[in-house]
Amino acid sequence: MPPPARRARALALTLAATLAVAGCDREAGSRIDEGGFGAPTMNNILYQTGQLDYTVVLAERFAREVPTTITFAFNSATLDADARAVLGLQAAFIRHFPEVRFSVYGHTDLVGSRAYNHRLGLRRARAAVDYLVSLGIDRSRLDALVSFGETQPLVATDAQDRRNRRTVTEVSGFVQDNPLVVDGRFAQIIYRNYAGSGG
Repeated sequence: MPPPARRARALALTLAATLAVAGCDREAGSRIDEGGFGAPTMNNILYQTGQLDYTVVLAERFAREVPTTITFAFNSATLDADARAVLGLQAAFIRHFPEVRFSVYGHTDLVGSRAYNHRLGLRRARAAVDYLVSLGIDRSRLDALVSFGETQPLVATDAQDRRNRRTVTEVSGFVQDNPLVVDGRFAQIIYRNYAGSGG
């Protein structure tokens, strides 16, 4: 093919690709987390297969129907009665959706060193996960034990503040080998009736 014809063909392909992208209501992969190797590709695949949107919808439902946050005493990763009660509600929801994975994120206030607070946030996340496991949740469905330490305070203060000393549980995705997920029946999962009766 002569050079002008090659250039014309390349221009036509570029124009076609541009028009195809412009026709989308949202850019593919627009919710990309650049935090890890392969995350952009994974998020693009999840968006294209519909999984990402369903994950967002279920995450919103979880946050609406169940308290997602527990708090801790200063310099502690011990669960008090209130924290155990909230985790009990979370476990009831999680049991009702065996096709879904969850993440637990640990946080601290700004008192103490960054390294110490990172470790303390991780201890808090592990305490919450261990309690959920004791309530019958399979540990393999609890995706990540992540510590944000002091980096994401709810209340910007250098003083002790219980609201900053917390863990947050969130929907993180789907169990990939579950039959409903394999068949792509995500709507059947997320719109399943759930009664907060503890069972």
